[in-house]
Amino acid sequence: MTTAILIGPPGAGKSTVGPLLAGLLGVGFLDTDSVIEEAVGKPVGDIFIDDGEAAFRALEQPAVTEAIEGHHGILALGSGAILDAGARRLLAGQRVVYLRTGFAAVARRSGLDGPRPPLPGNPRGRMRELLEERRPVYEGLAWLTVATDDREPPEIAELIAEAVAGSIAADVGEGAGSGDGWAAATVTEADGAAGGPGGTGGGTGPEASQ
Repeated sequence: MTTAILIGPPGAGKSTVGPLLAGLLGVGFLDTDSVIEEAVGKPVGDIFIDDGEAAFRALEQPAVTEAIEGHHGILALGSGAILDAGARRLLAGQRVVYLRTGFAAVARRSGLDGPRPPLPGNPRGRMRELLEERRPVYEGLAWLTVATDDREPPEIAELIAEAVAGSIAADVGEGAGSGDGWAAATVTEADGAAGGPGGTGGGTGPEASQ
């Protein structure tokens, strides 16, 4: 099983938090967008512009499948990887961490507030629609949800590491108690520490995401 899989919208911080989290847990880190970029020889944004979204998804699907099945450290998925039904099936039962990020933070981190936003047309409107469309999918897949808007990457990584370490300990029989190891948890801006499985917050667990 992969140690943890990070999902979330563009600008959520997956590629920043991921290496920090991997370092805390002493495992490797893999970003599927980086895998695709290395294979094709150009950035993801250029693939969308030059070849179209359908071409990118055709590259992404096998890359995501191979990563989920073969990578045992921290894995960051592209924001739209969860649109694929096969990927969602593979994510069921995994430690999927949803980096929940509001529109204002996404716009700021993705450059939508700048003079040259990365999306043509009405970028802010398109991003808002994207967030609304994908949020239920992210929430349905999440084993742990961490609100990122008012947190720095090191704090986010520490919160996730605490929850993941507790889950791993429980899996090998070293954790305290005998609760449900796959109950979904949510870490809001007000929480001081990750509740971990069976902790604060709610939402559907990975079993209900199929």
